[in-house]
Amino acid sequence: MSQQHYDVLIIGAGLSGIGTACHLSRDCPDKHFAILERRNRIGGTWDLFRYPGIRSDSDMFSFGFNFRPWNGFKVLADGESIRQYISDTAAEYGVSERIQFGIDLQQANWDSQRQCWELRGEQDGRPVRYSCDVLISCTGYYDYHQGYLPEFPGIDQFGGQTIHPQQWPEDLDYSGKRIVVIGSGATAVTLVPALAEKAAHVTMLQRSPTYVLSVPAQDKISAVLKKFLPEGLVYRMARKRNIKLHRWIFKAARRWPGFVRRMMLRGVRKALGNGADMRHFSPDYQPWDQRLCAVPDGDLFDAIRAGTASVETDEIETFTEDGIRLKSGKELPADIVVTATGLKVQVLGGMTLKVDNQAVEINRRLTYKGVLMEGVPNMGWVFGYTNAAWTLKADLSADYLCRLLNHMRREQQAVFMPVDREGCKEHESVMAALKSGYVQRADHLLPRQGTRYPWRLMNDYERDRKILLESPIDDGILNFYPRPKKRMPIAQEAASEAEGVTD
Repeated sequence: MSQQHYDVLIIGAGLSGIGTACHLSRDCPDKHFAILERRNRIGGTWDLFRYPGIRSDSDMFSFGFNFRPWNGFKVLADGESIRQYISDTAAEYGVSERIQFGIDLQQANWDSQRQCWELRGEQDGRPVRYSCDVLISCTGYYDYHQGYLPEFPGIDQFGGQTIHPQQWPEDLDYSGKRIVVIGSGATAVTLVPALAEKAAHVTMLQRSPTYVLSVPAQDKISAVLKKFLPEGLVYRMARKRNIKLHRWIFKAARRWPGFVRRMMLRGVRKALGNGADMRHFSPDYQPWDQRLCAVPDGDLFDAIRAGTASVETDEIETFTEDGIRLKSGKELPADIVVTATGLKVQVLGGMTLKVDNQAVEINRRLTYKGVLMEGVPNMGWVFGYTNAAWTLKADLSADYLCRLLNHMRREQQAVFMPVDREGCKEHESVMAALKSGYVQRADHLLPRQGTRYPWRLMNDYERDRKILLESPIDDGILNFYPRPKKRMPIAQEAASEAEGVTD
C-alpha cells in the first residue's frame, strides 16, 4: 500500500474546500497540495441535495467567493447553478486536477516525531494512505450519509411514500399528489412552493413557526448600474452593500428585537393579504435566535394565497394509513410525506482525529480565531458563519491559513499549535448563539467557546476581517516549532514500515 505525501491536504471539495484550494493556488504557489473528496463529484452540499427548488438561503453576492464574484443578478441561486459556479471556479484556478474522488477517510493521526499527519481511509474498498505537513478540514458540519429523522409514531402503517430531502429520488413523480412537508426551516420553505407547482396540494406541517423573510428574486439595482458602470465594479459594490445590509439587520435584531420582529411580521401579513392566520408565522423566540428563512419574491406566500399550499402548526399524534393525525384531532391526507426535519451534525466528516495515537476529544477543545484547534498541531478548520453567508468566514479562514503558511516559510518554522495557557474554556459550543434544534442536538459533538478572543467566536465579519487579514501571526498564543535538523524522508519512512501495521 503506497503512501502519498503532500505539503497540504484539504478534506472536502465543496464550497469551502474549493475556495481554500484556490487561495492556496494564488497565495502559496510553492505548496504541493491535494483535495480528498468522499463523493464522486465536486460541489459538496450543492451536489448532495437534489430536491425540487433547492437554492441558497444567502444572497449570492455575499455567498460567492471574494476572489471570484458571483456574476448574475439572481439573489438566491438554484443548487445546480451554485454547483456549476464552484466547478467553474476550480477549473479557472487550476485546482480541478488536484481533486481525488471517492476517498473515504477514517483516521488522521499527527506523528510528533515525524512532524506530519498520517491519514488512512478507503477508495473503492481498497485501503489508502496519505501523509501531509498541514491538514485542512473543509467538511462542513453535517452528516452527508443521512439527515436527522425523529421517531414518528405509526409511521410503519403509512401506505404512502416517505422521503427525506437528503435522499430525494431523481425519478419521483409527484404530479397531482397530496404532499405533507414536515418542517419549517429553509428546506421546508423552499420545497413547499416548488412542489405546489405540480402537486394537488402541499401542506407544511410545523411544530413551531420560523421567521420567513421575502427578498427580491433579482437584484434590479445592480442590473441597472451594469448599463453605466464596469461589470466588476457593479458586483463588488453589490457584495459590499449586501454584507453591510445583513450585518445591520443582525445587529438591529440583537439591539431592538421587538422592533425587528414587528417589521418582519408586518411584511408577512402584507404578503399573505387580509385574513392571514399569523399564528403560523409568529415564532415564540426573537429574530436571529435561529437562522431566518428567505423566500424569493414571497413565493411561499403566493402559493398559500393561491390555495395550492397551506400551513398547519401542530404536533403529530400518529401516522395513519392515509396520512397524519394531529394532536388536535385534525387529519392530513397524504400520498407523500417529506420529512424536512433537519440535519444530523457530524464533525470532520466522521473521521477520527488523533495526536500521537491519542484520540482528540473535539468537544473538549477550543478553536483559535475560529480557524485552528487548541492543542492540535498543523491543522486548519474552515468553518463558515452561521449568522451570515457561510463563505464570508470560509474565505477569511483560507486567507489567514495562507498568511500563516507564508509566515512559517519565511521564519523557517515547521509546526504551529495554539495553546490555551489561561484556562479560557467555557461550557457552550461554538454554535451556541443559535437555538436551532440541530445545534442543540449536536452540542456534545462541537468544540467549546472560550471566555475571550481568540478562543471565542465573534461572528462579526468586519472585526474578523481586520484580525485575520491584518493582525500579526505571531501573537504569543500560537506556538511555533522548527523542523529537526535530521528528518527521515517521508518516502523512506513509509517504505520502512511493514504493510498492515496498526496503531
